[in-house]
Amino acid sequence: MSLPDAPRINPSILAADFVNMQSELARIASADFVHVDVMDNHFVPNLTFGPQMVERIQATSPVPLDVHLMIDDPDRWAPGYAELGAASVTFHLEAAAEPVALARRLREIGARAGVAVKPGTEVDGLLEHLHEFDQILVMTVEPGFGGQGFMPETMPKLRRLADETRRRGADVWLQVDGGIAAGTIAQAAEAGADTFVAGSAVFGADDIDGAIAGLRSLAAHAHAH
Repeated sequence: MSLPDAPRINPSILAADFVNMQSELARIASADFVHVDVMDNHFVPNLTFGPQMVERIQATSPVPLDVHLMIDDPDRWAPGYAELGAASVTFHLEAAAEPVALARRLREIGARAGVAVKPGTEVDGLLEHLHEFDQILVMTVEPGFGGQGFMPETMPKLRRLADETRRRGADVWLQVDGGIAAGTIAQAAEAGADTFVAGSAVFGADDIDGAIAGLRSLAAHAHAH
């Protein structure tokens, strides 16, 4: 699979119409990935869907899957999502017993390995292991529900990851998820993000292709300055 260049726009299907998932996926064909939130009602206080639904999304999506596991015990469950063919599987640092070993397992299966951190989680322990991951997701809201407001206080952490990634020459995508829209994407891009999860800013738009292109342009402009 040839990988899209930054900035990457990954619409979140949390904002989609679940009953018409196939047609909703067709509407985001100009995106880079589709962001698929798997929630277990334990790690986060919400429940979405599991492997069977992800398998159907994988079978019908026009773009690769960027699966975000907001679940307990990802050491046990995450490899199964990679085996379904997801291009990228992200688990939460707070939930993983052996994050580096799990990332290596995901890569062995053939997926990009991602690790996510909640707004209050420090990233110090990740810095020496950046090469073990293909993506680090900095949550810009508390995970669990769509439609929340962007938390600018998460930007110093993102900036630190971006600085360290450059310093170490690591090939890591820096993703943000939560409250990303036309009014916030430049702030995240300036802090170092190159991969952006947007929910209602995409699926709530009258012109979805225009919304995706607009977000991509805003992020690229912020990167250039």
